[in-house]
Amino acid sequence: MSELTTATSPATSPERVLRSPRRLLLASLGVLCVGLALAGVVVPGLPTTIFLIVASYLFARSCPWLEQRLIRTRVFRHHLHYLDGRQPMPRRARLIAAISMWTAVAISLAWLALQGALGPWGGGSILAAALTGSVVIARYRRE
Repeated sequence: MSELTTATSPATSPERVLRSPRRLLLASLGVLCVGLALAGVVVPGLPTTIFLIVASYLFARSCPWLEQRLIRTRVFRHHLHYLDGRQPMPRRARLIAAISMWTAVAISLAWLALQGALGPWGGGSILAAALTGSVVIARYRRE
């Protein structure tokens, strides 16, 4: 038996969890968010933490084994230590996350507008993602 098979119960095995189209969609969106977070590690101005929070949320609702794997990943471990629920996110960390996110959004929107590449759908989707991130940060467990 493989390590994955022995570490998971039949109810949470990857094969069983991903049979639902909804769960497959959520897991796919989570993988996309992890990819954006990976890009955020190396691209200045692209937020990492908010994409990891969203990915963790999506994985928790679709594939708990993917969430655990994400939390244990060495690259992201220092970004995710507040997600286990035992430790509240300090006000300063929430403030820095929100300021970083909105700064990156403002720079992105300004750059796209100056290039003439900012359409209503692009700008709206960027703002919708930023507002979603703001709600997640605001609702996160406080000290």
